[in-house]
Amino acid sequence: MPARFLVSIIFCFTVGCGLPCRAADSAAPLRVAIAGLVHGHASGLFAHALKRKDIQIVGITEPDRALFDRYAGQFKLDPSLYHADLEELLRTVRPQAVLAYTSTFEHRKIVELCAKYSTPVMMEKPLATTYEDAQAMARAARQANIAVLVNYETSWYPSNRAAYELLHSGEIGELRKVVVHDGHEGPKEIGVEPEFLGWLTDPKLNGGGALFDFGCYGADLMTYLMDGERPLAVTAVTQTIKPDVYTRVDDEATIVLTYPKAQAILQASWNWPYSRKDMEVYGRTGSVATIANNDVSVRLPHERQAATKTAEPIPAPYNDPLTYLRAVLLDGAKMDAYSSLETNVIVTEILDAARRSAATGQTVKLAP
Repeated sequence: MPARFLVSIIFCFTVGCGLPCRAADSAAPLRVAIAGLVHGHASGLFAHALKRKDIQIVGITEPDRALFDRYAGQFKLDPSLYHADLEELLRTVRPQAVLAYTSTFEHRKIVELCAKYSTPVMMEKPLATTYEDAQAMARAARQANIAVLVNYETSWYPSNRAAYELLHSGEIGELRKVVVHDGHEGPKEIGVEPEFLGWLTDPKLNGGGALFDFGCYGADLMTYLMDGERPLAVTAVTQTIKPDVYTRVDDEATIVLTYPKAQAILQASWNWPYSRKDMEVYGRTGSVATIANNDVSVRLPHERQAATKTAEPIPAPYNDPLTYLRAVLLDGAKMDAYSSLETNVIVTEILDAARRSAATGQTVKLAP
């Protein structure tokens, strides 16, 4: 299928997951299964989900039983939740959604298997390691009429929503430049779990190093700001500044996205002196910069300096990943642009092109 057709698909799901979910009792908990535990964000999921009455974990698959046992001991999980095989879980337990905490490379397999059982999926960012896999997931989701969502931490930042609204209100003029900074000191340096570090530093399982791990945030945000418009061209430079630590993948990446009237510079790094996820948005007459989760620095036309403001809270259900997932699947809530499959197919196209650009030293022009 031509790339132009795939990225222009509008995924019109019936309540996000087909007709059966529409009949579900929205007062009952959403029954979710977890696929994989090698992604370190799984700890945050358990810490959050196990305290809630609107979410019920009904099964967990993880090939490494010892890893499941470790989580079971830490979070007091019932051993009966364990399943060695995802298809067996889908067939016997029939969850209403699957949450994927595998390597990025495994996302395609999970989506295609869940599509077979008409089960929606939410995965940790990014969508895929290759554009080919992203296209395959889009086809599977469309054919099965299931929701496939991608969870980014920055989706729930009021500061990012405020920046979008300020830009689209026209207060800072037409968009000209965006600079996005994402990353931290490095996964090994911050002490991620061994199973997490193992695939993050594998070029096949992660797609790259910092380029995919943190470049995806900027690509997602820029596609969001541009209302789904694809760039004309992608240029990227990657480095491995710490080859003694990261022997097979990049730890430093800069991606430049070119649009007809705008440019984005995405700075993804495992070399920042501290963790950061922030961006600067420059319009023709003003600017807005996000400051961590909740604040923005705004300079409007004719102002001599920027003023820092607290962003408005994001209204429910768009302020929390599990609340959002449940609302999409059971209550008919509209999917947001951050997490949508359509946006994230474009994100993967950008990352795939960035990897090729860095490898060849050439700008990659995207097919119209």
